[in-house]
Amino acid sequence: MAGSSALPQFHVVGFTGHRRLPDEELVRARIAEALASLRSDGHVEWLAVSSAAIGGDVLFANEVLSLGMEWEALLPLPAIDFRKDFSEEEWQLVQNLLTQSSALRVVAQEGNREEAYLDCGIETVNACDVLIAIWDGEPARGRGGTADIVTFARELSRPLIVIDPVKGEVRRENFEHFKDRDPELGFLNALPEAGAGTEANNGRSLVDRFMAKTDRAASAGAPKFRLLTAAAVLLHVAATVVATAGLAFHWHPIGLPWAKLLFVLGAFFSAMAIRHLRAQDTWVRCRLAAELARAIKATWGMSRRTALFEDIDLPETRHLVRSLHILHLRDTRGERPNLDTFRQHYRINRIEDQLIYYRRRLAKAEPQLSRLRMGFSLSTLLAIAATAMYAIQHTFHLAEISPVFEAVTFYFLPIVLPVVAAAFISFISINDLHRRVARYREMCHLLESAQKQIMVTHSWRSLEQLVRRTERVLLQEVLEWHTLMSHLDAHH
Repeated sequence: MAGSSALPQFHVVGFTGHRRLPDEELVRARIAEALASLRSDGHVEWLAVSSAAIGGDVLFANEVLSLGMEWEALLPLPAIDFRKDFSEEEWQLVQNLLTQSSALRVVAQEGNREEAYLDCGIETVNACDVLIAIWDGEPARGRGGTADIVTFARELSRPLIVIDPVKGEVRRENFEHFKDRDPELGFLNALPEAGAGTEANNGRSLVDRFMAKTDRAASAGAPKFRLLTAAAVLLHVAATVVATAGLAFHWHPIGLPWAKLLFVLGAFFSAMAIRHLRAQDTWVRCRLAAELARAIKATWGMSRRTALFEDIDLPETRHLVRSLHILHLRDTRGERPNLDTFRQHYRINRIEDQLIYYRRRLAKAEPQLSRLRMGFSLSTLLAIAATAMYAIQHTFHLAEISPVFEAVTFYFLPIVLPVVAAAFISFISINDLHRRVARYREMCHLLESAQKQIMVTHSWRSLEQLVRRTERVLLQEVLEWHTLMSHLDAHH
């Protein structure tokens, strides 16, 4: 629907299987049946991933392409090394097949051949939601064989469709772990629209709308943890001041105990509100989704070999990252990105924009930290002075002291000022100012360094590495918040 911000969900079916098959037509038919059963729900699009070895891989890829599905090819080694396992005729067949892949990825650039094949199989399992295996049940004939890949998939509880190449029997395993709909992507898609936006239906405009609504939801739903915690501290200070004033000045109006009670109750309910909001937070999920979309938007058009955040090991973001990655690939397929154009765009619209943001945050946080430190120092020194005067006068009786001065200096301030000093320290901790100032300085340093490095990159490979490092650094704080909130939810 035009203007919708709901991201599509994609499932991936992977494949592993023997090279030598006793009955290729039987295997082809079983693969077709397995794919048909997976694709019976038309609301989710299925993609495919596999290697391109002669035998089962080629049968699978051809069947996938005949159904109009997208197929990503994984090669265990660069083509110049991979082709050594084929005859000239076989390699021509595989080369033709590879030209029809939606993406081509080499798993290992160099190294032991058997380990490369094992890594390719492991990567296939990691990339898929369901694995189809053409397996005769026998142990692997070499490292990285079908049996090894099936064993790895079972260890991960990955849903399996095991097809016997001799008997044609089909067995399903671990399908109780398969989720037809990703609940996290469903939650994000169901968020209210952010308002009027572009009606274009290309991938970039869809990501724009998705980012806008998740960003708005995160900003609107961000709980005021720091404000509520500061309120609890201030209310405790107020209760202490009132109680101490009553004792120091022999001041006992009828409303005094009620005031103390209200302050303490206020502090208690502030603490309960914090606990309640932490247990039921959704804002950090929206913030993480918005920042992932923002990163994809900032790197739109970059010649990218793999998903930008494929290394983020969060089950909640698996389908989101996949959807963003596929939308980017489809929207930019066939384009020839210009390195200089993208480099300038990324430097100005991403690095410099974030650098301005962190410098502004640093300029705000540093004076705040300095003021709170000064408040702590002054209140502590005054508390020391008042306590010292009381100790000297109580011991040596050096002079006559007026009752008011005695009440204020000897009884009121020595109790209240340490509490005020503790409140200043608490505010520093509540606002996480030490860490935030250090982080803002670090981010400014890292972004300034990236700003310089990006102008001397002369290849897509080096540029991609720099962009990946920069985006991961920019995402680090929200990832830490996500981990913290997940931990709190788990122990609620």
